[in-house]
Parts: sequence; C-alpha cells; structure tokens
Amino acid sequence: MFKNNMILVVIPARGGSKGIPRKNLRLLDNKPLISYSIGVAKASQYVDDVVVTTDDSQIALIAEKFGASVVRRSEELSTDEALLDPVIHDAMIQKEKMAFDEYDIVITLQPTSPLIKTQTLDEAIEKFDDFGLDSVISVVDDRHLSWGYDENNQRYFPNYIERVNRDDLPKSFRETGAILATRRSFVHEDSRLGANIGIVEVSHEESVNIETFQDWWMAENYLRKKRIAIVVNAYNEIGTSYIERCLAIASKLVFHDVLFLTNERYQLGVDILSKFNYSHKTYEDSNDLFDILSQYGPHIVVNDIQDTSEEYVSALNEKGYFVVNFEDLGMGSGIANVVFDDLYEHDLSESNVFTDHKFFILRDEFYYQPAKIITNEVKQVLIAFGEIDSNNLTEKAIDSILSTNYEGRIDVIVGLGYERLEELISKYESNPLIQIYRDVSNISEFMFKADIIFSSANKSIYEICSLGVPTICLCQDNREESHAFVTRNNGFINLGLGEAVEKQEITDQFIALVNDYELRLDLHEKMLSIDLRYGFENITSVVEEEYRKFEFNKRLKRHDDESF
Repeated sequence: MFKNNMILVVIPARGGSKGIPRKNLRLLDNKPLISYSIGVAKASQYVDDVVVTTDDSQIALIAEKFGASVVRRSEELSTDEALLDPVIHDAMIQKEKMAFDEYDIVITLQPTSPLIKTQTLDEAIEKFDDFGLDSVISVVDDRHLSWGYDENNQRYFPNYIERVNRDDLPKSFRETGAILATRRSFVHEDSRLGANIGIVEVSHEESVNIETFQDWWMAENYLRKKRIAIVVNAYNEIGTSYIERCLAIASKLVFHDVLFLTNERYQLGVDILSKFNYSHKTYEDSNDLFDILSQYGPHIVVNDIQDTSEEYVSALNEKGYFVVNFEDLGMGSGIANVVFDDLYEHDLSESNVFTDHKFFILRDEFYYQPAKIITNEVKQVLIAFGEIDSNNLTEKAIDSILSTNYEGRIDVIVGLGYERLEELISKYESNPLIQIYRDVSNISEFMFKADIIFSSANKSIYEICSLGVPTICLCQDNREESHAFVTRNNGFINLGLGEAVEKQEITDQFIALVNDYELRLDLHEKMLSIDLRYGFENITSVVEEEYRKFEFNKRLKRHDDESF
C-alpha cells in the first residue's frame, strides 16, 4: 500500500506466444521468464497483490509456484488480436470480486521485461504522490538522428533541426512497455491511460523487451553480467606487460562491468588506464583497496600483481570474492580460486593452478598480423629483451652480431625499465645498421619484419611464436629458464641463462641460423603449428566452470546454515 492506496500488479502471460514459442515458461538464466516479473512485484514495498492473467494451465502452475495468484482469461481475450486494455480490466474485475474490495492503483507489469528492477517499480508508484497524476509509464531515452517519410510527397525528411552529436540532441523518450501504472478510475476495457501522464525513466538495460531471440540473448547476457575488479600495476621496473594483458582481457568482457584498481604510487599505470578510457580507481594501501572493493561489490577479483601473500588472498576469500590470479608463485596462489600461469611451472598437484601456453592472451595487434614469410636471405634482425634487461643482454647480442659479417638492419627495442639507454645510444649511434627504440606501441610490426629475433624467455616469445619468426633465446634468470615452452620442438633455439653464455656461442649460433634456410623454415613451421589465438576463451572456460562450483558451494553453505 502506498499512502492508503491499494495497489494491484497485473502480469499478462498467455501461452500462445508466436515469436518465441512458450516464451513465458522458457528458462532465462535457469528461471522461467515469468518468474522475474513476479519476483519484482512481490519484492515491492508498496504492492498489495500480484496476479497473473493467463489462458494456460502450465503458466498458471508456475505463477502460483512463484507466489502470484492467477485469474483465467477467456478465449476471446487470448487471441493474437486481443489488446491489453480489456485483458487488464478483466483481471482487475476478477481480482476485486475475490477481494470484495476495489484497488486504487492498477499496474501492468510485462513478463517480457525481466530486467526491470523493484526500485524502478517503487519509483513509478511514488509518482502518485502527485494527486494530479493519472498514469505513469516506463520510458527510455532513445534520442537519435531519426527520419520520417511524407506519403503525399513521397520523400524522406529529418526529424531534427540540426545535425549534432547524440548527446546534444534533446531527450526523446520511447515507451518500454515494462510498466504502465494508472489510477483505478482510468482502467477501462478500451483504455488504461488518464489525461495527465508521468514517466519513470529507465536504463537501456531495464528497457530490454523480449520479442525476438536476439532480445532473449541480450537479456540473458545482462542477467549473467558480473562486476569484475582487476588489480594491476605498471611502472618502469616491471614494465607494462601485466597491464597490457589485463587490457586485452577487459576488451573482451563486453557484457560485464570492469573496474581497474591500481596503486596511486605508479603513475604509469594510471596514465595507461586513462588513455584507454577504462573505469579505474587508485588506492593508497591495502586498507584503501579493500574499502574500494567493498563499495564496488565485485563478484570476481582478478590480481595481476605477481606473487601474492596468503594474508591478502585470504582477506579476499573472507569477503566472498571469487579470486583469479595470474603468474602467482606466492603463498596466496594456494588459496586463490584459480591461478593461471602461461610462463612458469607450478606444483601441478594444486587443482586450482592452470599452466600452459593455451592460457596466454595475445594482444589485439597479433590477431590481425599475418604470419612471417621465410626467405633465403636474412636482411633484418630484432633484439628485444623485455622491459628491464637487468643483465644487459641487449648489448651482448648486438656485439655478437657485429662480430660477424652481417650487413643487414638491426632493430633494438628496450623497455621503460632499461637503465643503460644513454650508454647504448652513445656506443652505437655511429653505426648505420642499428636503430634503437624505446617502448614501442606496435611491437608486432617489428617482429613481423624481422627475419631473426633475439629475445628472453618472457611472455613475448608467445607473440613471436604466433608470427613464426625464428628466434634465439637468452634467459634473464633461473625463473625464465624454467619456462618449458622455449624449446626446439616449439621452434626456439634456447641458449639457456644469458649471462652464462659466451659471446662466441651466440655468434656461432647466429651465423648458423643465418646460413641455414631449412633450419629457419623448420623453426617457423613448428611455431605456426601451435595455435595461440584462443587464450581468452580457454581462460573463460575454466573460470566459468570454477565459478559455477564456487556459487554452488555458496548456495549449499547457505542451505546448511538455514537448516541448522
């Protein structure tokens, strides 16, 4: 009841829907479509009675199961041609006869609008606080550059005065059909609207009205939408590879809400997220981070911050978040829900850890970059040892190449964390063969143009593999040495720990590779035999399965607690 007004919600649901057969009974995200509107009405703080008007006994059974009363409509009111006005009037009259009373406000709530919120329904009811208001309808802002057609002159004409951006157009409302509320005195067999009409504006999500299978697909995706918090940082010492992976993930999460969280100390990460226009917040310390998480209320927390502590992940678990970590060899990895590591081997007895190249996510630029074509002559070499190159393998590789009679181009790319840039430039600036770059944005172009690449055993070897460019690998540390993917069987010449390899060995291997076309072709073919295009899909498949288990266990625990 709202301010002494008795309120009836009528949900019209016949069995003979044509566009989507048996639509009202179909399971939408594991619940009958009609159950959503019943649930919204019953959760209202103002609604007194909820009734479903139907001609179908199965719909009647489901409606009662979800807590609504049911009235049967006549055959005449159940045809394709029947309008809603007489249907709602009939249901109201039947219900009033049962209650021996009259309602003050009658609301039509369409079962085909499953995304409408109880808060929106209550907002529509509260509009009747204005005694001069007769009816309230739900609308969505649908402004756009629209055109009309003049039948008499057979010509099209614009429904606007000036071509401007959509946001600069005046609001133009479209009825969603979800809610039509009206005072009892205006509910007739041929009308449900009074003269003075108010509106309640809804979001585009709430405006979805299921008439086609495309509408159904959209509604189901909205219902399955998750709030995902991604905790990641970028700064010179670690580079941008972690945040680039998270950006690649976020770009594919089109039906989910994503919020990036990055430490305010690292301006590089903030700048990158601002550039890409993703929603993001900065945190000062762990307490601040958890405050932001509590406000956002994520379903899933993704950590791409290297090794996590048991204390940190345990705190996330206690909040009820589903925790996904990347490249985590810390103590927290053991209690995260899922850990993905495409680079390093874990204790495979841990059921929550998934390690394999199939979980690597290529950056977008590598999806549309063609594979390398191997030629007899080597004209271009790329040297790229990652963000930091603490062992200065870059210089070691350059010197090894220059000790040969190679006369082709040498592209050198160093990261933001490389500390010897000025020395490097000073040493080689007089050599016309060498071009030095820092932190390029189109690394795939450099890789594609190269005939041979020198690289460490970091994530870039997967990107190299996707293009099929013969590569000599020098590992930066023991952790990289454990990267089992960098083998001859996968198309790589791995010389082991870079600082322990003599320059002469690098020189000899380079000369051998330059002079052996068949070897380069063999390495190329082995690389291209590995499909790296479905990393996101493989990760999603695992997360969805583990999340279902996670939700099931939560429901089971709630049931046990209630039973106890």
